[in-house]
Amino acid sequence: MVKAWAVRAAALLALMTLLGFLAVHSAAPESSVIGIWPVGLGTGALILARGRRTPLLLGIVLLSAVGTIWLGGRPFPVAVGYGLGTTLEVWVVWWWFAGAEREWGAPQLRTNPDIARFVSASGIGALLIAFFGMLTSLVTGFGSPPVVGLALALAHLASQLTLLPFFSRLHRHAAVAGAGERAIQWLMIATVVPLVFLPHDFPSVVFAVIPLLGWGALRNGPREALAQMIVVLTIAAIMTSLGLGPFSRVSEQFGLPVDARGMILAVFTFACALVVVPLVLTVGEQIDNARRAAAERDMVTNIVNSATGVAIIGTDETGAITLFNPGAERLLGYQADEVLGRSTTMFHSEEGLAAQARELGVENDFGAVVRAMAAPESAGRDMPFLRKDGEQRTHSMTLSRIVDDLDQVTGYVSTSEDVTERVRAQAALVEALETERRAVEQMREVDQVKDAFVSSVSHELRTPITSIVGYLEMLQDGSFGELSRRQADAVRRVADNSTRLLSLIDDLLTLSRVQDDSLTTSDRVFDLRETVRSGHDVVSPAWTNRALDVSLHLPGI
Repeated sequence: MVKAWAVRAAALLALMTLLGFLAVHSAAPESSVIGIWPVGLGTGALILARGRRTPLLLGIVLLSAVGTIWLGGRPFPVAVGYGLGTTLEVWVVWWWFAGAEREWGAPQLRTNPDIARFVSASGIGALLIAFFGMLTSLVTGFGSPPVVGLALALAHLASQLTLLPFFSRLHRHAAVAGAGERAIQWLMIATVVPLVFLPHDFPSVVFAVIPLLGWGALRNGPREALAQMIVVLTIAAIMTSLGLGPFSRVSEQFGLPVDARGMILAVFTFACALVVVPLVLTVGEQIDNARRAAAERDMVTNIVNSATGVAIIGTDETGAITLFNPGAERLLGYQADEVLGRSTTMFHSEEGLAAQARELGVENDFGAVVRAMAAPESAGRDMPFLRKDGEQRTHSMTLSRIVDDLDQVTGYVSTSEDVTERVRAQAALVEALETERRAVEQMREVDQVKDAFVSSVSHELRTPITSIVGYLEMLQDGSFGELSRRQADAVRRVADNSTRLLSLIDDLLTLSRVQDDSLTTSDRVFDLRETVRSGHDVVSPAWTNRALDVSLHLPGI
């Protein structure tokens, strides 16, 4: 089963052979070259084949070139020289232009680097065929080497520049022009182009068709614009070969070589190509950019409109409002049509701006505050906003500059959300914490007064009670005479209560010293077993005459 690519490549090579034969026959018999031979179709066949069967296809190109040139009346050695140059040109242009996409598909022709690769590949091919043409002329003595080289270079350059775009991946976009406008374009091509090629004495008038081609390139789809160019060039080539138009008699009129007719026609051809192809690419790129920009704009618009909890306000460089999203409408109470075109100063009171200027350390001027707020470190700063009903609310706002490619400010956009309740809650919390701090301070002061009072009273009470305890001890030991049994019992009771009261006072003094951090402890480590053993040795004699069984067991270290 024959592959589709093989069928298309074979069809292209067959068309190249047919058009090549016509090109050779349309050239003047005494001409040294072969007219505008359709070498671009051979390059297109290699592009369609994607690197498959390249040697076979190049062999067919060689046979086609040699055959058409020889059958067109040129000497066989000349045909072989031109054919070898043409074959090498086809391979080099395909290899250079297709680049990394040689085995994957048609090369891209959409950007400025693509245009540069396209033109450079065609130029390199033109230099190759010029070299082979001059070498063939030198070896065979057929024609003037400089004339042959220049004529072949111009003709093949024109062919590559006009045909290669059809085998490239161009921008895909519909025609901007309507059906009526495009019909007028084709009508003008069918009438104007033949008319400008009728006069013999005004060569420059033929370039009047270039604005017509530019019109089509700017308004039509890429393939249609290229087709219009091919139609114009076909009409020009046919009329020139029939002896019509300013290019057909330049040799006789200006005393130029016979090959000058083909050279000027080639110059006209690639002049048309260098106008139409870049315009087609530029228009496609602009349409693609516009399409992407529209998609991004729609996406941003959807995001902005869906942010109902955030106020998004856009302005131009003067501060006039250009964007007011539904979130801003909900938070500020205005409708978009009420604020568009007005200054954002309507959302801020003079007192609020003055307070912001003081906090930011700038002069009390709206522009200065805006510039300071747009600094990265001011992102998320609280800013007072005035609602339509006059209520002032606090927003956490981030202000950003919008700059162009020249780093010039073209506008501003602010995003903010209402944080009034949060600010109020924080203020209430701060106030509560301050109240608590003051209460704690008051309690600490009361506690200190209490501790001072307790310590003072304890010291004042300890001295007289100690004296009382001392006198009671003297009464008990008979220093003031013998006491009766009832008196001794009363004295004992008073002494016990006095001792208890003195112990209580000592506890109060100890607690006071602990709270004042004046109670010191010893960090000395001692052996508790020795203390227990000493106590046991002291009291053990008392158990000698008693019916007690006491033993001491101490743990080891």
